[in-house]
Amino acid sequence: MALRGIKVIEMAGLAPVPFAGLLLADFGASVIRVDKPNELVPINLMGRKKRSICIDVKNPNGVGVVKKLCRSADILLDSYRPGIMEKFGMGPDILCSINPRLIYARLTGFGQKGPLSSRAGHDINYLAISGILSALGKANDNPFPPINLLADFAGGSLMCLLGILMALMEREKSGFGQVVDASMTQGVAYLSTFLTDVKRIHLPVRKEKRGYGMLDGGAPFYTTYETSDGEFMAVGAIEPQFYRALLDKLGLDNSLLAEQMDMTKWESTKEMIARVFLTKTREDWTKIFSDIDACVEPVLSMKEAPQHPHNRHTKTFSLDPEIQEFVPNPAPVLSRTPASIGSFDQPDIGQNTMEILNELQYTEEEISKLIIDGAVKQNEIKSKI
Repeated sequence: MALRGIKVIEMAGLAPVPFAGLLLADFGASVIRVDKPNELVPINLMGRKKRSICIDVKNPNGVGVVKKLCRSADILLDSYRPGIMEKFGMGPDILCSINPRLIYARLTGFGQKGPLSSRAGHDINYLAISGILSALGKANDNPFPPINLLADFAGGSLMCLLGILMALMEREKSGFGQVVDASMTQGVAYLSTFLTDVKRIHLPVRKEKRGYGMLDGGAPFYTTYETSDGEFMAVGAIEPQFYRALLDKLGLDNSLLAEQMDMTKWESTKEMIARVFLTKTREDWTKIFSDIDACVEPVLSMKEAPQHPHNRHTKTFSLDPEIQEFVPNPAPVLSRTPASIGSFDQPDIGQNTMEILNELQYTEEEISKLIIDGAVKQNEIKSKI
């Protein structure tokens, strides 16, 4: 696997950092999650292939355990707000002096500096001040986000992972690690580069007023349409040849092709197309468009998607036997060193504390002292039966 031999210490936190850790684990890295002793259940839901050690980082002896973990680690994932790790005596200055090769990755909503750096927030807040939220939503309606996928995971987890991988590559040249400051606000703003760049060629991708542009629901050839059974079809027929195929399959006059980019005609054309889609079911339309490139596909539910023939062929999903639901497989696919989900089991908090302390070569006497002192905790492993 591509990241086999890479050791990661993940400070337990909410979704963005756990997903970054999950990506590293799926591609072969060894990930140890540092959990808090007062948590009843793991606060993250992406713990597969990770091990858990329960450490009280407010306890100086607990901090000592984290420092020892970092001596041989390649990556530290910091999930706390700016200044918290420094408060505990585990800031980058200290940990990177202990291990100069350490890549210290800090993933926060607003970044490590600036007026909002210590402020609480969620995906919707980061989208808001990045400017992106203003572009999301229907015309004449409130802006709304695509769940919490955009800032938390795309602008957050993936951008953080990108920084980590680049730091790993640079370390091969210099021999030194560095700090990765991944801000979800900056990350999602960077993702919007396309929206500003298309202005150079005057494409009507989006207008100042949301819901009237080419890619945000304004165009009749790039939107969704309801079918007679209450389902939906997704249309992305931007190029003229695809738009021609769309009109042909819908039985509409090809004279509309000449008006494709006439924004004054978009609303009336959209209404015309909507009436046609309402005459058949989603399954009917799927069959009609199955043999032609018109960029038209059915809108599947998350339960339906794993059963789609293409997704089954490409093994896009795997069945989690414990919850009996399909989960996405790791992507992208590497030809020689592919990722693997492996076990779906989520570690209980502190499940691997003793095992990890033994690997760090603590003596039985030292481990007993750490437990009595409350610096670490070994939780009982719950039966899976």
